[in-house]
Amino acid sequence: MRRIFRLLFIVVLLIGLAMIFPLALALAERESAMAGAFGLTMAGIFALCLPVIFVTRKQQIRFSSREGFLLVFLSWASACLIGALPAFISGYIPRFSSALFESVSGFTTTGASLIADLHSAPRSLIFWRGETHWLGGMGMVVLTVALLPLLGVGGFQLIKAETTGPEKDRLTPKITETAKLLWIMYIALTALEAALLRLAGMDWFDAVCYAFSTLATGGFGSRNESLAAFNSPLIEWIVLSFMIIAGFNFSLSFRLLKRNFAEVLHNSEAKGYFTIILVSAALIAAALIARDPAGPGNSIRQALFFTASIITTTGFSTGNPNLLPPLAQGVLLILMFVGGCSGSTAGGVKVVRYVVLFKQAGNELKKLIYPRGVFSVRLNNKVGRKDVVYGVAGFIFLYFFLAALGILVTASAGTDLFSALNISLASIGNIGLGLGNADPAVILALPAYVKWFLSFLMIAGRLELWAALVFLSPDYWR
Repeated sequence: MRRIFRLLFIVVLLIGLAMIFPLALALAERESAMAGAFGLTMAGIFALCLPVIFVTRKQQIRFSSREGFLLVFLSWASACLIGALPAFISGYIPRFSSALFESVSGFTTTGASLIADLHSAPRSLIFWRGETHWLGGMGMVVLTVALLPLLGVGGFQLIKAETTGPEKDRLTPKITETAKLLWIMYIALTALEAALLRLAGMDWFDAVCYAFSTLATGGFGSRNESLAAFNSPLIEWIVLSFMIIAGFNFSLSFRLLKRNFAEVLHNSEAKGYFTIILVSAALIAAALIARDPAGPGNSIRQALFFTASIITTTGFSTGNPNLLPPLAQGVLLILMFVGGCSGSTAGGVKVVRYVVLFKQAGNELKKLIYPRGVFSVRLNNKVGRKDVVYGVAGFIFLYFFLAALGILVTASAGTDLFSALNISLASIGNIGLGLGNADPAVILALPAYVKWFLSFLMIAGRLELWAALVFLSPDYWR
């Protein structure tokens, strides 16, 4: 247990160090309340963590998968609790349940905000929200593995506990080198997008905030109207492109950079991901063009943007989705059940799981015709393991069960059923943007118990359920 707490305190210390940037901004902007809140939080973290890390510095770090699950869950819970302190201590968000919801929404890259007026919000708090997106996007545990080679053999147990999808891929033989490579790509793409947004007309503050949110597939912005505030097709195309990149498998993106095109072209999830985007955007564009035949170019861009925003679970908007034609709203509602690729910063069920179920459904139809035939699920032109189908089926059952539970809990507070559906799906899928009456004022007015439950749904969705629910099994504690 001591080695778990050592690693946990290292993660917490990293979160404290990340507050240096919003603290510096608060001092520069003369936001005394926020500067005091960030300073007090950092002082508490350093006073708590540094002595423990120093005392346990000779502790050998080796742990099992069971301990890895515990460490990952405690790391995310601790990060969210600490991330809520600046807004709460400063008094800007006076209720801790609301401050926690905002922090969880940030770290889990959900992007559902309780702040109705960003124009009057402290700029340091807006920056901190974007930074929580960016840290949570690639994952605090992946960050820890990347920065601490001393984890050695135990590092893969953390990655395995945090990402429990059907596909795991190492870019290099050593997991620490893989983690570092992923973070280098992540940082490079973030810097590139920020530079392009600056050239497209944003100031550096907005460019960095939106780059943080885009690469993390988060959704927190610095303007009340989201990207519609800039009224720039060029900015929308830049963000649209990086949303699609962020929702794509980072391992496959690396292989594209290495010019290994054949492996990407034969990847089952990649084909499914781009097929869903193109078909969905075509349907939405058709609905928009039918309503406004005079502007096909704008309709196509808007259709692609909304499609990419929802399937990658980023949650940016260029307008009110409730004003879209019914067909377009129906497509977006379906996309809320999908999500991005495995190995990306996107949330949701993930495309690969639907690919597995689609192929298994085809096998079941074949068995009706050939009862004695033996059929297997093929992924990436290779025969997949049979237990992958069982794992996917179990995951999707739990996903929809928790989503249904979220609907009931949200509706118990008097929220209309359609809005409760969207709030629940936006929480567990880490999407943020929803249909219906799901604006910040509505969520802020929800009772504390609803916010706590939605916060749990966001963390469970970010950890792909298993790492958050494994503790409910009696077998775990035996």
